[in-house]
Amino acid sequence: METDDRPEPEHPDAYARLGALMSRLHAHGLETTLQRRKLIVINPKEPGCCDDVPRLADTITCRPRRDDGGRLWFWTSWGEPIAEANHIVDAALAVATTLRAVTSGSGAGE
Repeated sequence: METDDRPEPEHPDAYARLGALMSRLHAHGLETTLQRRKLIVINPKEPGCCDDVPRLADTITCRPRRDDGGRLWFWTSWGEPIAEANHIVDAALAVATTLRAVTSGSGAGE
């Protein structure tokens, strides 16, 4: 029996949603690299875990969430849902908080 190892098809709105998230993350001082299927987010002010990861970072994807009727969601690199993809502000705050770009009391990480 053969298995289908191809990645799931790209959603037509995913790239635009990642681009919108990228714009919001810049307000938190985060560096980003937008690629076709993912958004690499780096906090240039926080050290990473090791020599291979010198700065705190995550890779965000945007894909349907099966247990939410197939709506688009943002996902962390470890497969955790962040927020529905049309909730850009919520998603940006969650990512910025995870990457320690939001300090207590500032709300904008500045």
